[in-house]
Amino acid sequence: MFKTFNRLAFGLIMIFPSGIALAHHPMGGNTPSTMWQGLLSGLGHPIIGFDHLAFIIAVGLAASFLARRYLLPLAFIFTTVIGCLLSYNGVALPSAEVVVAGSVVVLGSFIVLGKTFSGITYGSIFTVAGLFHGWAYGQAIIGAESTPLLAYLLSFSLTQYFLAVSTIWLVRNVYKATKPSALHPRIIGALATGVGIAVFLENIENLILF
Repeated sequence: MFKTFNRLAFGLIMIFPSGIALAHHPMGGNTPSTMWQGLLSGLGHPIIGFDHLAFIIAVGLAASFLARRYLLPLAFIFTTVIGCLLSYNGVALPSAEVVVAGSVVVLGSFIVLGKTFSGITYGSIFTVAGLFHGWAYGQAIIGAESTPLLAYLLSFSLTQYFLAVSTIWLVRNVYKATKPSALHPRIIGALATGVGIAVFLENIENLILF
């Protein structure tokens, strides 16, 4: 089991650079114009945006040890929808990409600590972070008609929840971890933190240069 876990972690590290290079554009940078394009874009965005993927997995890890583990990820997902609609309607959030990366670092660090934090603490992090992650999602749908927009919102919401719930299931049933100090979830948390730091530094560099 530990060898399998190490291979998974190594694989994530190897695909990280390509995740950054894809630059969060499931449709190659084109705005979805049909329902199916909206669905596909919503499906791909949380996965090829490696900072988003890392945070969603971290959400699942954090929620795994809480009583309302299957409800807490909904706080993040709900506010990603709100953030996406803000972006779609031209409302700016300051330094959104930097905050997105920073949220991955913070949540990943919490997991690495291996301590028990309350559902309120995690719920607050999920809620605030969701606005900024959702705002970043919205950049891919600006200018779309209502049908692809709704398909996009539905698709990325379901994709995020599936990823979070799958992580919870793996932690509880495959790795059988029952407390935050378990080794395997903490390693994934460290990996998520590393992803967040890399993306954070990349965005800081972009702000300085431009």
